[in-house]
Amino acid sequence: MPRKIVLTGGGTAGHVNPHLAIIPMLKAENYAISYIGSKNGMERQIIEAIGIPYYGISSGKLRRYFSLRNFTDPFRVLRGYFQSKKILKHIGPDILFSKGGYVSVPVVFAAHKLHIPVIIHESDYSPGLANKLCVPKAQRVCLSFQAASKGISAGKVVVTGSPVRETLFHGDRENGLHFLGFAGKKPVLLVMGGSLGALYINNVLDQIMDWLLERFDIVHVRGIGKCNPILENRQGYRQFEYINKELPDVFAATDLMLSRAGANTIFEILALHIPNLLIPLPLGASRGDQILNAEYFEKMGYSKVLRQEDLTSETLKKALLSLEEDAPQLQVNMKNSSLSNGAKNVVNVIFSVAGN
Repeated sequence: MPRKIVLTGGGTAGHVNPHLAIIPMLKAENYAISYIGSKNGMERQIIEAIGIPYYGISSGKLRRYFSLRNFTDPFRVLRGYFQSKKILKHIGPDILFSKGGYVSVPVVFAAHKLHIPVIIHESDYSPGLANKLCVPKAQRVCLSFQAASKGISAGKVVVTGSPVRETLFHGDRENGLHFLGFAGKKPVLLVMGGSLGALYINNVLDQIMDWLLERFDIVHVRGIGKCNPILENRQGYRQFEYINKELPDVFAATDLMLSRAGANTIFEILALHIPNLLIPLPLGASRGDQILNAEYFEKMGYSKVLRQEDLTSETLKKALLSLEEDAPQLQVNMKNSSLSNGAKNVVNVIFSVAGN
């Protein structure tokens, strides 16, 4: 009889991609895998595409700011809790693994109520609100950064690193260049604003596109609904809302990268040794986790950092030229890093708890 595991987490691809890293390892050990996420979140499309049974629940966002929806979302969360209990009773899992995001809270609370062991993973330098709420219900808390362990019982903490999808290591540069339509005569600059895009960064890039295209071939992942039709046929420029199955080849073709500083993304960049410039989400748009992530990677010599409040067409030009100049040293630092792919470490924690 195979062991059963339920995975949960959603809201952005950053809460889903670590699941993609551990799913092959779980399958190799004959685990029966199911997923609980939001009814209409982007995680549904990603998980269903790989054939994992998906259960959608009602969910409400956990906000630290005033919104009229703060008066209605608690009822959505409560409904999601009862839906989760029903689904978990039906599946009868041996263990629940949560990657965070607001949809995970009712699922974790329901699993705890049903005495199902819970493991959560926190990727960021500072834990998000959803995971903070879930920590008391978890048997183990896996972390990417030791600094995130503050306030968590030492007996629960396991510093695992962040899971990186194995498929990303098997990209082919020539296939990537062919997919993008690039000749490979210029350095390839990959721009990613996170799974939801980054309109502010997109706008500044558009302002200096002529300057950029003199120096780079550009792959620009702009986010859903954020592509610029004016740039559609520019030589040396390819824009996408989102890249999925071709991403390993695109990474292999990439020489330099400009990115937000979500933990899962930057650990993928680190594992692939791509010289990078990070523009973290500012405090007004986040709790500051990306700023802390970026500062740590800059301190370790893995990344260059440009704050969004300092971002202009001129500062971006200067930062990209500096990135190009320092790229060899950044690569050396990343190759010598002790922060490895955490997928195996996370799965070993799952096996340990499920075995008990």
